[in-house]
Amino acid sequence: MPHALKLDEIINVPALNARLDELAPAIGGAVDAITLRPKVVEIFKETLAYGRHKAEAMLLKDGGGLTCAMRLSGLMDGIIGALFNFAATKVYPLGNASTGERIAVLAVGGYGRGTLAPGSDIDLLFLIPWKQTPWSTQVIEFILYTLWDLGLKVGHATRSVDDSIRMARSDITVRTAILEARLILGDEGVFEILM
Repeated sequence: MPHALKLDEIINVPALNARLDELAPAIGGAVDAITLRPKVVEIFKETLAYGRHKAEAMLLKDGGGLTCAMRLSGLMDGIIGALFNFAATKVYPLGNASTGERIAVLAVGGYGRGTLAPGSDIDLLFLIPWKQTPWSTQVIEFILYTLWDLGLKVGHATRSVDDSIRMARSDITVRTAILEARLILGDEGVFEILM
């Protein structure tokens, strides 16, 4: 039986969101994402380093390798979740979103199974209902550039539900990734349609 995950000991998502929100008033009206991103990256670097350090200390204490991999996956979920929320609501807020402007952020591969070894790729699927919109492009790019600035290896794809199904029929790798997909956050309805 795995040891308790104790994710709140490796990442405090409300505190992370509060630190990010402190940047929001400084943004004002028009957002300069290029200027803002280094400040965001610094916050996430500190969060990632702290979380990894705590996960390692907990591993040395309890010896649970699988539990450590689950903790690292939970740490990444918290980081990606906070990053998505910040990008979608503070950097590129939508006043009147259309039904096409929805994104579900999915973990796939080993990350989709809820386990993540140190140094593993972060495999993501940005699932959209139909075609990509300028808003979804901006949000996804902000997330990816920030993750790359953190030094993470990110495998990613942006696909519509129909494209995902079509590709899964002809490519076993895509099919397996979708079977192992797990919703991190975003539009649950788009995820449910794919499943």
